[in-house]
Amino acid sequence: MSRREKKPHSPDLYRAVLLLKDEEECFKFFRDICSESELLAMEQRFNVAKMLEDGKTYLEIQEATNASTATISRVGRTFTEGTGVITKILDEMDTDK
Repeated sequence: MSRREKKPHSPDLYRAVLLLKDEEECFKFFRDICSESELLAMEQRFNVAKMLEDGKTYLEIQEATNASTATISRVGRTFTEGTGVITKILDEMDTDK
């Protein structure tokens, strides 16, 4: 069991996300509940995940995103220790292109 799974979570946020209708509404929702730095951090981590999935090196990712090696490593662990959802989503996004 991962560290995240040990603490009970409230499903309300996740239910709310599922009600969002489009990209603009999704952005506005997260803009309302997150600080600018929180949004930027999530966007950075997602971009790191995309680049890792594309086989980019840590140096390439650092230069493109300004992410620290610790952040890149942490995101990279989601591919081996995570739930697999990020890989599924990235694959679906590639298919939609």
